[in-house]
Amino acid sequence: MSSMRGSFKGIEKNGRELDFFADAGEPVSPPERFTAETTERLDISISRQLGVTRAFARKLIEEGRVEIDGLGLSRRIKPSYKIAGGDSVVVSVPPPETLEIEPEDVPFQVVYEDRHLLVVNKPAGLVVHPAPGHWRGTLVHGLLFRWPDLGPFNNVTRPGIVHRLDATTSGLMLVAREQKTMESLQKAFKERSVEKSYLALVHNQFERLRGTLEGPIGRHPQNRLKMAVVEGGRPSATEYRVLWNRPGYAFAICGLLTGRTHQIRVHMATAGHPLVGDVLYGAKGLPNFARVFLHSWRLAFTHPSTGQPLTFTCPLPGELREQLTALIH
Repeated sequence: MSSMRGSFKGIEKNGRELDFFADAGEPVSPPERFTAETTERLDISISRQLGVTRAFARKLIEEGRVEIDGLGLSRRIKPSYKIAGGDSVVVSVPPPETLEIEPEDVPFQVVYEDRHLLVVNKPAGLVVHPAPGHWRGTLVHGLLFRWPDLGPFNNVTRPGIVHRLDATTSGLMLVAREQKTMESLQKAFKERSVEKSYLALVHNQFERLRGTLEGPIGRHPQNRLKMAVVEGGRPSATEYRVLWNRPGYAFAICGLLTGRTHQIRVHMATAGHPLVGDVLYGAKGLPNFARVFLHSWRLAFTHPSTGQPLTFTCPLPGELREQLTALIH
């Protein structure tokens, strides 16, 4: 592989068996801005726009997290304040862990469940946590709809999201149902005793059939929607094993030795192998294929309560199988 900025490199592993691990990490959300559609109470408008409970919307207002049309945070605004259609509202949103979400029926598959934890199959396009532009219809909304008794976690009723997948990524996710299980699973991820394997279709064949891609990942200096290998970024390492090469493409199993935002996508693109469909990181768009070819395929861990080893696999969804078939034939 050619040399990369930020000390990115590929290292041959001499046939060592690959272990695949991941932990979580996403940037903090900026303030949310929206324009009121009609005249109504401020707390009702915020609840509807952000997909949170009306009680939590009132709490945001009372904590001084809401600004209206330049009135400023210094002016005390009441939840009953009537905003008019066209008014601009700015909400300083706290971290997702403190949001009081209004449950919604969101489609996703349940692979395994017991009273301690869940394993779900997240479809591509489904955002995990509420975030700017995605305040409703997230996986968190759907989990609370199906299991209203989740948690509490730190005195908040919410799902125990132990690790995350990008919205564009499909496949297996592990969710805690109680505080003790959450803490045990977080410890397991930190100690790299949870195994996660991803399937990825990338552009360009690999010369080395297995190896490690390393490079510090941070926010892209010019495009805030992207991550990049940059000086001063967080140390990051992605292992891969090529399943097959085809002219112009390669199909690989990838694992995260660290868990940075967009890590596989960034490392592969920097190495000259952008994921198929990942136009954000330089891949060419393909007709009738509107997602990134990355799938959380295998998940293995020790149950924190029973001590039983558990392993789950999740087949590629139909649109990814079709894309593979088209390339092979």
